[in-house]
Amino acid sequence: MKNLSYACGVSSKPLLGTTVGDAFDQIVSRFPANEALISRHQHIRWTYEELREHVDAYAKAFLSQGIKKGERVGIWSPNCAEWLITQLATAKIGAILVNINPSYRLNELEYALKQSGCAMIVIADKFKSSDYTKMIYDLIPELFDSFDGSFQSRKLPELRMVISLSEYPNPGMIQWQFFREMGESVSDRELFDVQHSLTFDEPINIQYTSGTTGYPKGATLSHHNILNNGYLVTENMNFSDQERLVIPVPLYHCFGMVMGNLGCITHGATIIYPSDSFDAETVLRAVEEEKATALYGVPTMFLAELNHPEFEKYDLSSLRTGIMAGALCPAELMKRVNKFMHMEQVEIAYGMTETSPVSTQTMHDAPFDKRVSTVGKVMPHTEIKIIDHETGGIMPIGEPGELCTRGYCVMLGYWNDETQTAEAIDTARWMHSGDLAAMDEEGYITIVGRIKDMIIRGGENIYPKEIEEFLFSHPKVNEVQVIGVPSEKYGEEVCAWIQLKKDQSMTPEEVQEYCKGQIAHYKVPALVKFVDSFPMTVTGKIRKVEMREIMIKEMSAEEV
Repeated sequence: MKNLSYACGVSSKPLLGTTVGDAFDQIVSRFPANEALISRHQHIRWTYEELREHVDAYAKAFLSQGIKKGERVGIWSPNCAEWLITQLATAKIGAILVNINPSYRLNELEYALKQSGCAMIVIADKFKSSDYTKMIYDLIPELFDSFDGSFQSRKLPELRMVISLSEYPNPGMIQWQFFREMGESVSDRELFDVQHSLTFDEPINIQYTSGTTGYPKGATLSHHNILNNGYLVTENMNFSDQERLVIPVPLYHCFGMVMGNLGCITHGATIIYPSDSFDAETVLRAVEEEKATALYGVPTMFLAELNHPEFEKYDLSSLRTGIMAGALCPAELMKRVNKFMHMEQVEIAYGMTETSPVSTQTMHDAPFDKRVSTVGKVMPHTEIKIIDHETGGIMPIGEPGELCTRGYCVMLGYWNDETQTAEAIDTARWMHSGDLAAMDEEGYITIVGRIKDMIIRGGENIYPKEIEEFLFSHPKVNEVQVIGVPSEKYGEEVCAWIQLKKDQSMTPEEVQEYCKGQIAHYKVPALVKFVDSFPMTVTGKIRKVEMREIMIKEMSAEEV
C-alpha cells in the first residue's frame, strides 16, 4: 500500500499564546533601543521604544472616539509608518483592522466598507493615479457639510469618521496629527485595562480576497493566526533581533503585514520600507545603505532588481536570506538571486490569505531543485493533506489532488458569510485551497494547477467571475468570459472574450476605459477578443481551457 499525502509539522518551539499588543510590548521591554522602523521615503527612524510611544498615543485616540473591541477600522494607504501604527494601535484595543487594497477604485471600496461595516477609515491623500480624497468625497458627499468630523453617510450608515494622512486639511476629515491629540483625554490605565481584557483567539484583521461569486470575501484572522504565522516564518529563516528586513511588498497583504511587520516585531528586528510602493532602485539603495540582512519580494520584483541597469553599482553583500512568494520561482532566477544578491539562504513560501498566509516553506538548506520546483514542506504546528476533490479521500504520495490545511493558521471564517465559510472550511476545520498539488516521499509540495480558474498576475490573485460580472454591466455586452493567458512579465495576464448585443460595436480600448477607475488596474483586461460564440462542452458548459489554447495560438511570440 502506498503512503498517503499527509504531513504534520512537528516543532520544539511552542506557539505564542498572547495577543499582538502584548507580544509587541514584551519585545519593546526586551529591545527598547533596537531600531524598529525605518521608513526611508518618510525620513523616519524609530526605536522600539519610540514606536510604542506612537502606537499607544493612537490607540488612545481610537478609544477616545468610542472605537470598541470588535469594531472595524479600515486603512486605505500605500506602505508608510502610519500603516504600521494603525495595525498595532487597533490590535491593542481589539478593533478589527480592515485592509483595503491601495489599487481599489470606487466600486470595490464601497463594497469593502459596507460589507465589513467599518466605523472609521484611515486614508492616504493620493497614490499614483488614485486620488483617495476625491474618491472618498464621491462616496460620502456628506463630508462637505461636516465641520467637526461627524457625518451621516447615506451609502455607508456605519461609517462615522474619516482620518486623513494628508498634510492639508480636508472638509469633514480629521487630520492624522489632530487625531492623535484627541487621545490625550484617555489615561494609560484605560488603555492598559482594554488591552488586557483581550484574548488571542479574537478577530483582529479582515483581508479581502477575490471571490468566485464575483464579490471579494473578507478572510477574518485572529491575533493567534497572524502573530504566530509571522513568528514561525521568520523563525524558519533563523531571525534574530539583529535582522534588518527590507519590505517592498504591499502591507495590505499578508506578505507585508504578517510575514514582514509581525515577523520582525516578534524578534525585535528592524522593519525597512524602501518606498511607498515597489521601485527596484530604491530597494537596491535601501539594502546597501541600511546594511539589510533580508529581503522580501515576488519573483517579478527580484527580476526587476537584477535587471536594473545600475544593479552592479550596489553592494548587497549584507544580505543572507529572504522570502520569494506569490508565484513559482524559475531555476535561473533562483541561481541569480543566490549568486548576485548574496541571498544563499532565500526561501520559498506558499499559502493563502485564509491561512494567515503561509502553510508551506522551503528551508535555507533544502536541495536547490526542491527550492525551485516545490513550495517546501508543511509549517510547524500545521497539518497538510492532499485529497481527491470529489471523494475527500487522501491521495497516495505523488498523485495530485486538492491541497488542504489545518491548524492554528486557518482563519476564523469569512466575515458575515457563513455559506462561503462552510464551503471553504469543512467540519473538521480543514481549509480547502482550491489548488491542485502533489506531495513527494520527503513531504515536499508541488503546486500543479488550480481547480478553479484563478489568474495570478504578478503575485495578485484574480478571479475571472468578478471581472465578468463587472463587464456584464456594460450596456453593449451580451456575454463575457475572462481567462488568464501567459505573460513573461507578470506570469499571467487578464484576457476577456466578449459577445456584444445585436447591432452593437466596441473596441478593446473602450472596454479598458470602462474599467478604469472602477476596478483595480491589475484586473483590467490587457487583451480583449470579440466573439460571436464560445467553445462549449456537449453539456453546454463553456470550455475555458479551449479559449486559452486559442488565445495562445493567436498571440505573437512577443506577447507570450
